[in-house]
Amino acid sequence: MRRPAGAKPAKKVQIKVKVKAKASTRAVAKSAEPAMDVAVGRRIRDLRRIRQFSLETVASRTELSIGFLSQIERGLSSPSLRVLATLADVLGVGIAALFGARPNADGASDQIVTRGPHRPELKLWRTGVSKQLLSPASADNRLNLFLVHLEPGGSTGDELYTHDGEEAGLVLEGEMMLTVDSETWSLKTGDSFRFASRRPHRFSNPAEDAKAVVLWVNCVTGTG
Repeated sequence: MRRPAGAKPAKKVQIKVKVKAKASTRAVAKSAEPAMDVAVGRRIRDLRRIRQFSLETVASRTELSIGFLSQIERGLSSPSLRVLATLADVLGVGIAALFGARPNADGASDQIVTRGPHRPELKLWRTGVSKQLLSPASADNRLNLFLVHLEPGGSTGDELYTHDGEEAGLVLEGEMMLTVDSETWSLKTGDSFRFASRRPHRFSNPAEDAKAVVLWVNCVTGTG
């Protein structure tokens, strides 16, 4: 018995459409990643120029190469959270200042309320870490609230780092490994923490298939 004519081609067309849709989604995601690097680099460059620091000055204070700093400012390199925290320290701001202010619908920056759809986001896509700024964005803010998303395997890196201030948080979803000094804790949903940011630290998501979400507070105590 013969199959109805046209049945097989119709099935192939459906498969092709699905593949194209997935490819299109990946293309949009990839195009957004370099744009994020450019925006962050521009913000770092602007803050450096406001403070009248040369690249040589920032390089000597951060122990990062001039070439690497130049690549970051031009959006050619995606810095880790450790590098951004170090740069924020030298520039005398909290890491929230690297997000930049996002205007509300009326064009004004509200320093009291941040609306859900207008949360600035710092996506460190190479390391699987992203931070949404929940408090109003300003270079003058000392206390900032973040929603940190850690993709499976996401991490600040193997190297411990330090910066100015104090921080605390609450794990809302998933699991997070937190290292402070030489001690490491496994924090699960409902667990919380607090430590001085000058203590060497790092954090990661050990899960292979689940994202972690952490409500995170950073308080800047000095001027960098």
